[in-house]
Amino acid sequence: MPLPVFHVDAFSAKPFAGNPAAVCPLAAWLDDDLLRAVAAENNLSETAYLVTRGDHYELRWFTPRCEVKLCGHATLASAFVVLQILETKRDSVRFETRFSGALMVSRDGDLFAMDFPALPPWTCADPPAPLIEGLGKAPSVVVQIEDNYFAVYEREEDVRCIRPDFQLLEKLHPAGVAITAPGDDADFVSRYFAPSYGIPEDPVTGSTHCSLAPYWAQRLGKTNLHARQLSERGGELWCEVKGERVILKGNAGLTLQGELLIP
Repeated sequence: MPLPVFHVDAFSAKPFAGNPAAVCPLAAWLDDDLLRAVAAENNLSETAYLVTRGDHYELRWFTPRCEVKLCGHATLASAFVVLQILETKRDSVRFETRFSGALMVSRDGDLFAMDFPALPPWTCADPPAPLIEGLGKAPSVVVQIEDNYFAVYEREEDVRCIRPDFQLLEKLHPAGVAITAPGDDADFVSRYFAPSYGIPEDPVTGSTHCSLAPYWAQRLGKTNLHARQLSERGGELWCEVKGERVILKGNAGLTLQGELLIP
């Protein structure tokens, strides 16, 4: 059985940067074990699966190990495939998801704008030992949401220089870890680690900006922010905080198109 596969670099305007995601349009949902196996075969941080439902699409995301509740870069990649390849006359697309409700993505000039829920973090009064030990440098503040810790540093250089111990950070499962600081040439910078999900360091993480954007909006006193993720591949986002929603904007580009043959 041939399965269409598109590889898309999200959150970058240049090739071989940003965060690569696989996008697989399906005629109907396959068995979850097969979806996990295909994601493992793709061996990217996320594989997105789409199924058409009238005027919208159902959307799910899988890492090489498991399904996740929300993924920004694979949503951006999915919107790119729909709007640039499958249905080029459309200006927007609605995705219905299992855990994060309806997500709208629309064209915005050369960018794609994603309407996501805002997930403001709260102060973590007692950070777990594996977090601090795993990062190797104590942050000035730790905040959190249900499934992520956010370690806040004072300088961009602090974020660049962190060399995490992934075995320790893996003990924080199901939580991942973002590190962040004010940026030198952006409003804020970040990196993201999720080793327990098979993602030691994610190149660019849209979903964490649902929390990073509200945090930095409050701290900096502005609702429109420019963000950079300081991974090896690097990427950038433009964020707008609008009450209980966050608009995340970024570029995307196609790098591979083909078929995966399933026996």
